Amino acid sequence: MQDAAAALLAWYDQHARQMPWRIPPHSPQRPDPYRIWLSEVMLQQTTVAAVRSYFDRFTTRWPTVSALAQAQDAAVMAEWAGLGYYARARNLLKCARMVQALGGFPTTYAGLLGLPGIGPYTAAAIAAIAFNEPATVVDGNVERVIARLFNVSTPLPKAKPELAALAKTLTPQHRPGDYAQAVMDLGATLCTPRNPACGLCPLRRFCAAHAVGTQADLPRRSPKPEKPTRLGLLWLARHPDGRWLVEQRPETGLLGGTIGFPGNGWDSKSPHQTAPITANWQDIGQVHHTFTHFHAALTVLVATTSAQPDHGMFQPVNPDDLPSLMRKAHNLAAPALLQR
Repeated sequence: MQDAAAALLAWYDQHARQMPWRIPPHSPQRPDPYRIWLSEVMLQQTTVAAVRSYFDRFTTRWPTVSALAQAQDAAVMAEWAGLGYYARARNLLKCARMVQALGGFPTTYAGLLGLPGIGPYTAAAIAAIAFNEPATVVDGNVERVIARLFNVSTPLPKAKPELAALAKTLTPQHRPGDYAQAVMDLGATLCTPRNPACGLCPLRRFCAAHAVGTQADLPRRSPKPEKPTRLGLLWLARHPDGRWLVEQRPETGLLGGTIGFPGNGWDSKSPHQTAPITANWQDIGQVHHTFTHFHAALTVLVATTSAQPDHGMFQPVNPDDLPSLMRKAHNLAAPALLQR
C-alpha cells in the first residue's frame, strides 16, 4: 500500500489546508513543536474553525513554550474559556513547565508520551510533524479513511486496534509528517462521514469499500448509551456595586480550576447543599448544557445582596472569561438583576 501513501502525498502537495500552525509542503522551514503541540491539544474534541481564534490569541500572548510556562494559571484558564474540557488547559501549563525544565520538547514518540496531557495520538502527531519520526497518527478522520480503504466492518470502538494496525502499514518513512496531515485532511475534506467525494479522492483506486459500494456505511459504530440528565441549582448573587459571588472550582473534575458560580446537584464535587449566602433568592428559569457523559438542566436562582458569603468572594466578572455553562447562567441572570 505504499503506492497509496505516495498518491496521498501527491494530492496533499496540491490541496493541503492552510492552518496557522502548519508549514506548507516542501517548505525549507521546520515546524515548531510548540505550535504543533498547542494546536493538537486545542483540537481535541474541538473543531478547526473554533480553534483558530484561540490559537492566534494564545500564540500572540505566549509565543513560545517558555512564555506559556511562566504564565499565571488564572490568565491561561481565562484565555481558554469557551473551549471546554478544562483539564486540557491545566495539563497545558503542567506540560509547558516540564518542557521548559527539560530544555525543550523530547524529539521522539516515546519521550513525548512522558509529558503531562500527551497521549498516543498527540505524541504521534508531534513526533511525525515536528520531528519527522514515522509515527502513526490515528484520529477520527484517519479511522474513517482506514475503515473505508480496507473495508473494515467491525464497529467502533471495538475496531480501534485493527484500524490502528492497518494505518501503521501505510505510514511512510519519507515525509511522515506531511503524510499524517494529508490523511487527516483527506478525512476532513473528501472522505467525510456523509456523502464522501469519492470522485475526487486520490485513494479511490485503492479503496476496498468503494469497490463494493460500502463506503457510505463505514465506519460502523456500536450504539451509544443515552446520556442521563442531571438536575441542579446555580446561585448567582450580585453585590450592589456590580461584583458577582464566585468561587474557584476544584482543580480536578468538571470545569476544574475555573471561576464559577456556586451550585449543587449536577457535580459531585460541589461543596454546597444549601445556598452559599443568606438572601432573597428568586427563580428565573433554567440553563441547559451538555457535557461528555450527561446533560445538565440547572435552575438559576438570583439575588442582590451585600451579605458576607460563607464560601467564595465577590469580584468583577467578565462573562467572556467564564466557561460556557457559567456564561449561560450569567447571561440569563444579568438582565433580571439589572432591572431591580
